[in-house]
Amino acid sequence: MTYENLDAKLINALLGDGRASLRSLAEELDVSVTTISNHLRDLEAEGVVEGYTPIVNYGALGYDVTAIIQLKVEGSALPDITDRLQEQKQMISVYEVTGDYDVIAIGKFTDTDGMNRQIKELLTDADIRESNTSVVLNAVVENQQFDLDIEE
Repeated sequence: MTYENLDAKLINALLGDGRASLRSLAEELDVSVTTISNHLRDLEAEGVVEGYTPIVNYGALGYDVTAIIQLKVEGSALPDITDRLQEQKQMISVYEVTGDYDVIAIGKFTDTDGMNRQIKELLTDADIRESNTSVVLNAVVENQQFDLDIEE
């Protein structure tokens, strides 16, 4: 068996089933369990595979409101603001960005009142110059990952 593209094939297999056993991955990719184990260990050590986690449907748990929060921040305060945002459990993504705003955060809330409270608390910070919040009406694609291209 050739090991060409084995890492990409292994990643794609894990994207299909992150709970797959080493044995089932080895069978699917037609290599030994030891080979899969070694490649997976290397991918983890290199930071390519960072963990194995379920994809949670927050809507099914009552977190029906998704908000996209854009912030303009005083330059030196950017690390403090992003730290505060990532410490808030409802913030599922926090990005430093280019463009009109400095930070984009995506949060999940059980209702608009909870969202409103958290945003107002955040906006009491004098280092936030401006904000814009959008409420998602319909999540067309969320938590999407993609298979790696494999050159044959």
